[in-house]
Amino acid sequence: MLERKRLLIVYHTQSGNTGRLAEAVLRGALTVDETETVIKRAFDAGSDDLLACDGLLLGTPENFGYMSGALKDFFDRTYYPCEGRLTALPYGLFVSAGNDGSGAVREVGRIANGYGWKPAAAPLVIRNEITADDLTRCEELGAAMATGIALGIF
Repeated sequence: MLERKRLLIVYHTQSGNTGRLAEAVLRGALTVDETETVIKRAFDAGSDDLLACDGLLLGTPENFGYMSGALKDFFDRTYYPCEGRLTALPYGLFVSAGNDGSGAVREVGRIANGYGWKPAAAPLVIRNEITADDLTRCEELGAAMATGIALGIF
């Protein structure tokens, strides 16, 4: 029997909006039995979690046109211990934005490039109030990422 692939979801939420998106991403990922999914808040995730995953989904609010400080802290704590060890790791990003989310997307992308990760999906930016359609899109992102790593597509 093949070992199940692991999807790691790392997110930060303060107002609760990104948390709602993360829960929807998790719901979608859990529909794929061939993938083990682990979800952690950014302050609780570390290098061991990152090194044990086969795919990564990152969630952040847009704060002052940037990612959350907690997600940046996750990157700061894991970069050097993981340097050179996660090349081509597939990742995706979901952002809860009050503006356009482009600053958060740009900066997460720059850091992901430094790790050597490869984007497996276009960034999902949810602007302003979260709708049922937004939650469905998050579920689809989670399911697609879990399916992709289970099948070795990414």
